[in-house]
Amino acid sequence: MSAVAGTVIAVLLSLVSAAGYALAAVAQSRLASASAGGPGALRRLLARPQWWWAVGLNAAGALAHVAALHYGPLTLVQPLGALTLVAALPIGAYGAHRRVTRAEWRGALWTLVGLVGLVAVTGPAAPGEAMSLREALIVTAATFLLIGLLASRSGARAGGASRGRGLGHATASGVASGVGSALTQTLTAALARDLPGGPAGWWQTTLLAVLIAAFAVGGLLLSQAAYRGGLAAPLAVVNLSNPAAAAVIGVALLGETFRAGAWGWAVAAVASLVAARGVVLLTTGIGEEGGRTESVVVASSPTAPAPAAGTAPSAAPGPVPSARAESGPREPMPLADPLPVPQPAR
Repeated sequence: MSAVAGTVIAVLLSLVSAAGYALAAVAQSRLASASAGGPGALRRLLARPQWWWAVGLNAAGALAHVAALHYGPLTLVQPLGALTLVAALPIGAYGAHRRVTRAEWRGALWTLVGLVGLVAVTGPAAPGEAMSLREALIVTAATFLLIGLLASRSGARAGGASRGRGLGHATASGVASGVGSALTQTLTAALARDLPGGPAGWWQTTLLAVLIAAFAVGGLLLSQAAYRGGLAAPLAVVNLSNPAAAAVIGVALLGETFRAGAWGWAVAAVASLVAARGVVLLTTGIGEEGGRTESVVVASSPTAPAPAAGTAPSAAPGPVPSARAESGPREPMPLADPLPVPQPAR
């Protein structure tokens, strides 16, 4: 198979993978918004059929992703994962019974332009290249430490905004997925007896498979925790941290590079900034639309809010008092002129 045909197949499989991940992300976001945290949250989540549908969609996306890695390099396949956010845009809007805003469409366009730029300068590194077992174990240990740090910082801010906690979990989920992709490529090479340093034994391939499964399950649970703060921002961070982690491994350890030398690196940097701006626009657009929808729902709700603690409940509804009557000391009302007393007729 020619290099061009392999690249086309890798791109098509990446699109299928992005669609599966987008459907799963929307399903996970709905589950996160409908479920409460606390003890037993994981057990309640596992008892819901919707969760297993999301797991199946994630598995389908992962299988398409693995197949794409067989035909294309890591630096090509991973950036295409950002299309998950573009695919989730109309799916999430349809599920929320709203239209996609102009800001969201602009963000999708910026993201696609950046991805096209990245694909255009992707180097011809052979997709069969992989890490050695020693490098895989070092990367695994460093990733576990980073995920633990991100998760602990997110847990330490439990009293803060849920969106901040969600971004920490989303970063950890993206890093876990990126490293899992690199380990999958290493396992594929090990099964083909083409691993750097010589063929791997059965216990080494088993260890790689266990590590890949751990990163897959951990990334899924971390993303589920991240979606408690919404869909758009955590999904955007997952799609940024995932290719970033994979790109670091691909360039530093796998010998992957970009075409045209220094100019290729410059084009890749500009394309990455364009794609990042698109993701930011998508995040802002979805957040603003969600805020407007929530405001409309609250304003149109016929149920009055419950009185705050320590305040007496209001009586029957009546006219709304003016702002002057509620603020500051009351001024004495001016007395009206006395009515004229009628004189008796003479």
